[in-house]
Amino acid sequence: MSAMPYSPVTEEVLAELARIVGERHVLTDPEKLEAYSHDEVADRECAAMPEVVVRPQTAEEVARIVRLAYERRIPVTPRGAGSGLSGGAVPLFGGIVLSTERMNHILEIDEANMMAVVEPGVVTNDINEAVAALGLFYAGYPMSLETCCIGGNVAENAGGGKAIKYGVTERYVLGLDVVLPTGQIVELGGKRLKDVTGYNVLKLMVGSEGTLGIVTRIILRLLPLPTAQVVLLVPFADVRSAVAVVPVLMTAGGVIPTAIELMDRLSVQASCRYLNEQLDYERAGAMLLIEVDGSDEEIVRRDYERIGEICLDHRAQEVYVADNHTTRERLWRIRRNIAEAFKVISPVQSLEDIVVPTASIPDLMPELDRLSDRFGVQMPCYGHAGDGNLHVTVVKDPAEPMDAWRRKLPECLTELYRAARRLGGTISGEHGIGSKRKAFMPLVAGEAELDLMRKIKRALDPRNILNPGKIVDL
Repeated sequence: MSAMPYSPVTEEVLAELARIVGERHVLTDPEKLEAYSHDEVADRECAAMPEVVVRPQTAEEVARIVRLAYERRIPVTPRGAGSGLSGGAVPLFGGIVLSTERMNHILEIDEANMMAVVEPGVVTNDINEAVAALGLFYAGYPMSLETCCIGGNVAENAGGGKAIKYGVTERYVLGLDVVLPTGQIVELGGKRLKDVTGYNVLKLMVGSEGTLGIVTRIILRLLPLPTAQVVLLVPFADVRSAVAVVPVLMTAGGVIPTAIELMDRLSVQASCRYLNEQLDYERAGAMLLIEVDGSDEEIVRRDYERIGEICLDHRAQEVYVADNHTTRERLWRIRRNIAEAFKVISPVQSLEDIVVPTASIPDLMPELDRLSDRFGVQMPCYGHAGDGNLHVTVVKDPAEPMDAWRRKLPECLTELYRAARRLGGTISGEHGIGSKRKAFMPLVAGEAELDLMRKIKRALDPRNILNPGKIVDL
């Protein structure tokens, strides 16, 4: 953590914050503050209490809050829905949590340019609900689209199940209004598809985890809504057979699937039991959920038939086809609820986010088996197999003492991250570094790269007030 001294939030500061946003939007009650002390990281030891939560409604209010914090040297932690998995919205040094929950308006749907202009507190799924009637959709699709906010997606450069075909958040962010750590407001990008005017500061902000600026307005590119969609559920006898077919699908099939999601036996069983789902999963050691979409039903049919043939040629037990909304949603619900299911089994776990080159996924599986045996933990594996981003989860045995768990977890994660690195991968594909993975950054980034990150942070935030203690230490 940074050794830079910070000032406390005094009564004078509270009064000034109340003048900026109104007294009812300045929270100091400890019971209310607790909800802002953590994100979705299961270990509450990663939590930290803010001194105050402030809920602005306009960019100018955000700027005034940040200017006040900069002048007084008070840390500011931006926060959206708090659905992150890296400790990124946790106020490690107390100070101010700046919540964007009131900045929740879709400002414009520009049908002619196929763009939407939104505030950061808009729930991501609400964007698609608003534009679907126009035959459009926002394709930067995170798995938690019904609970996360678009501002958090931008801060983390969130990905999701459809990233193989459509890519992640940054592909669709064309413009941002950002409040810098000094309180200045800058407008980056705009409603244009091409722009090489100077350094790409816009892309620097996307994925910066709220350490370089606070986003107050977002211009998003929209795409035509696919009119044909099919989901295949493909069981295999074991995980290795399932993951071995993924590189083949990506190369030999001549088709770019919308999604290829892996679910190992533990994941499928946990989610189906959690949902009381009667799917016949007992014979399967793993399953792939594969989606194909497009604007021509005949082309989509040919594509999914080709994918099904490749799977059957590579030891698939069966190929189930879901070609209507109800059955597609039934299958996607199983995948989306895996993390929630494991929270019921064991509320203490470490949900990871490693990513390796797609062709290296089969080589990762023996490493997971080895680590599971060595550390005596369950390590269910699921996630976005089509782009190599797997959510390996280290699950604590409920009977194991917490001190034993805390001793073994850092070593287990170190070995997991090293295995990913050996295969050409890294420690996060979409959840971000935050505070949770910060100590492991030297495993995957050289000192020159880390120093470059520090120089960027110092240049934009010389007093280190904006989300300090995340990504790298100064």
